[in-house]
Amino acid sequence: MTAPIKKNDRTTVYIEDLTHDGNGVAKIDGYPLFIQGALPGETIEVHVLKTLKNYGFAKIIEILTKSPDRVDAPCDYFAQCGGCQLQHLSYEGQLKWKQSMVENVMKRLGKIDAPVHPVKGMDEPWHYRNKSQIPFAQSETGEIIAGFYKTKSHSIVNMERCLIQNGEADTVMADLKRELMVLGVRPYDEASHQGMLRHVVVRKGRATGEVMIVLVTKSKKFPQKEEVIAKIRELVPNVTSIVQNVNDEKTNVIFGNDTFTLWGKDTIEDTIGNVRFEISARSFYQVNPIQTEVLYKQALDYAQLEGNERVIDAYCGIGSISLFLAQKAGHVMGVEIVEQAIEDAKRNAKLNGFTNTYFEAGPAEEVIPRWYQEGKVADVLVVDPPRKGCDEALLNTIIEQKPKRVVYVSCNPATLARDLRILEDGGYKTQEVQPVDMFPHTTHCEAVAWLELV
Repeated sequence: MTAPIKKNDRTTVYIEDLTHDGNGVAKIDGYPLFIQGALPGETIEVHVLKTLKNYGFAKIIEILTKSPDRVDAPCDYFAQCGGCQLQHLSYEGQLKWKQSMVENVMKRLGKIDAPVHPVKGMDEPWHYRNKSQIPFAQSETGEIIAGFYKTKSHSIVNMERCLIQNGEADTVMADLKRELMVLGVRPYDEASHQGMLRHVVVRKGRATGEVMIVLVTKSKKFPQKEEVIAKIRELVPNVTSIVQNVNDEKTNVIFGNDTFTLWGKDTIEDTIGNVRFEISARSFYQVNPIQTEVLYKQALDYAQLEGNERVIDAYCGIGSISLFLAQKAGHVMGVEIVEQAIEDAKRNAKLNGFTNTYFEAGPAEEVIPRWYQEGKVADVLVVDPPRKGCDEALLNTIIEQKPKRVVYVSCNPATLARDLRILEDGGYKTQEVQPVDMFPHTTHCEAVAWLELV
């Protein structure tokens, strides 16, 4: 495709949609132009920044016709921070766009004709995150800074607060960084691989109020350790666990392999519905507990359990969905490739007094066929894969073993649509898709699909 425009052109465009990262999409003679900050339905005068063979980029000069859903972003850092993409779109507008996005990928990518219900959103879509991973660094002037990364960069926006995280995390960003400066703690520098403090991770149990602070350091030796522990306890009175994680690798991965409790408990506790969970420093646990309950209840509703069914939960993690299912199932078997997560799942089952669960570590596509060979046949199979979707071998296993009902919990509508197409071609029919807004003010949307064997 030859671009119908060139760099530095000025033109007027109509915004048709948003991309997965929240940029407005306009088309000039079929040529896509991506514009940061633009919203669907708007007519905008733009300045073309860059043109490539198949698409280009532009910036807003003037909004000629505004979307009725456009609002002023309430966050002071919205224009810089990469954490949120949609604060300039009203929450009602976000939910409408997310439903349309899920519908479009179902039809366009999966050729799925099942109904997509309106997105289940939040009554109060702010301060919902129970976990924040805050990078620390040193500015050119020697000041300790903390915040979140600018869009598509590792440059930190020095922040005092974040409107989607909890107050204890705001304290870490606003107050702890200044106290660390006084104590002489040196932040880690990616370029030189020098310095001590890489990240501070703040986890909070919404139901219990318990707080864990995780200090991710380059080395175990931490000269100011006692002073930092005392300062955290002073700044965060409800802290119940202070943990050190050591990561000495040249990597963008946050956690290293070694974790030590410096003060307080090894875990914090939270509750989703009637199920209790112990959460360690590195446990996977959904970051929006209010919507997690909505999501899991939806999965439980679609499973349609009557009390005698055998259920298999693939990608079970720490057993969060498994234990929800165990409240109504005859027996639940969970499989997960991460061994520590399986240990967490067993501990959480014991914590809640469940005797009808079994958890095993290993690849789902290998473990589940063996279970079937052993006569452990599932009436209902639940999957909750990572963003890349289900492993092809697992999809083939589902098609071969033919559980009568599949409940697919997805954090990526595109890979959900792809996998539903494979399952439908293998003998299943998608009955419904229910999107759930787990991450307000971002472009992310989770969804639960219900499939029946036909």
